[in-house]
Amino acid sequence: MLFRQFVDDDLGCASYLVGDEDSGEAVVVDPAYAVEQYLEQAERDGVRIARVLETHTHADHVSGHGRLALEHGVPVSIHPAAEPEYPFDPLDDGAAIELGPVCLRVVHTPGHRPEHCCFEVIDRERGDEPWLTLTGDSLFVGDAARPDLASEATEGAHGLYESLQRLLQLDDGVEVYPGHVSGSLCGTGMSSKASSTIGFERRFNQKLRMTDEDEFVAEAIKTGVRPPNMDRIVELNRGPFVGSPDPLRRLNGGSGAVLDVRSADDFAAGHARGALSVPVEGGNFGTKAAFILPPDERVVIHAGSAQEAQRAAKGLRAVGIFDLAGYLVGPPSEELTAPVELDELRDLVETGAVEVLDVREPHERDEGYIPGSRNIPYRLVREWADDLQGGRPVVTICSSGPRAGVAASVLAASGVDARPVLHGGVPDWDGETVSFRRCGS
Repeated sequence: MLFRQFVDDDLGCASYLVGDEDSGEAVVVDPAYAVEQYLEQAERDGVRIARVLETHTHADHVSGHGRLALEHGVPVSIHPAAEPEYPFDPLDDGAAIELGPVCLRVVHTPGHRPEHCCFEVIDRERGDEPWLTLTGDSLFVGDAARPDLASEATEGAHGLYESLQRLLQLDDGVEVYPGHVSGSLCGTGMSSKASSTIGFERRFNQKLRMTDEDEFVAEAIKTGVRPPNMDRIVELNRGPFVGSPDPLRRLNGGSGAVLDVRSADDFAAGHARGALSVPVEGGNFGTKAAFILPPDERVVIHAGSAQEAQRAAKGLRAVGIFDLAGYLVGPPSEELTAPVELDELRDLVETGAVEVLDVREPHERDEGYIPGSRNIPYRLVREWADDLQGGRPVVTICSSGPRAGVAASVLAASGVDARPVLHGGVPDWDGETVSFRRCGS
């Protein structure tokens, strides 16, 4: 049996190539938009990609099923409850996809979305029972999926609870390969581990240890931040096939929202007027960019090299941002943004010279914050720009620097006098901090 896992570290998404080397056939499960990785691996392994299997219609990243269908003639299978607008072969509960002695058995597991399915993988040369299961967005390592992205949260949570009980019928030794690892917005408590076993999750996964359905539902509906561009991404994944992107071309100039993907320090040393800073080398590049880019505006990528620009374009397309005018290379020095060091910030806070903007998420702030600071997550600062204009200069701070840099660039582009703390964050603050727990927590 052939089994390959592919993990997108930026988005926390996992996809799979499963096949049989003797028959020379394989399937791709939940392909990313960048399909080259599967084609190259299939060629190395000497197999043909015969089918795409989707566990569900994804809400956080663009699927590559359209590219595989349009460019390589690969049919796509998904549960009918997805109501796709593209040609598909329906997946029904209990159905089997045969690849020589390798079989993928469909288990309908609604909850995250009504159409969601898992795939039990059986190698009949080893036996008739599954030895691994692809759990998609149902069971994660250390967590379970959120139930609020396609239906009412409580209804979805009840469905998810029942689906997880089906997975718990598997033997302890069955390996679990999820559709996401930590870094994804499709769950809040998942591990960075790429796989687990049913037995380990049965013992240590808090969601699976809940035997009372009402208790599970009450916990499951405590969902986090919704993925940016979610409606747009679902529309792309459910609608007619999306083919290859237009080539990214180098520009001498151009209009649009300038996204500077160089490091935060390079951005601070000089950037185009009004540019937004989201370093491609930082984590969650695509997600951060989707949160802060103006809607319905063409994007001009400013990079340090052509290779960096191409990497940024890949990350943007993964989250449904296709309107890319092109890229610029070079270090424009039109605007400077001097970062604030922690020692300087302490002096500024003592004199009341600045407004400190904590751009972390509320649950992070619950663990402690700088007295007198204001909390607006980086993804929302654009909405508060008018309120912040004309007052004291703003200093943005997060846990270690990256989100502070993003937030300061968004505010500066909106006319706010803003500077970031790039080297350090709230956990490094050695002045008086305030920690508290929310009522009832």
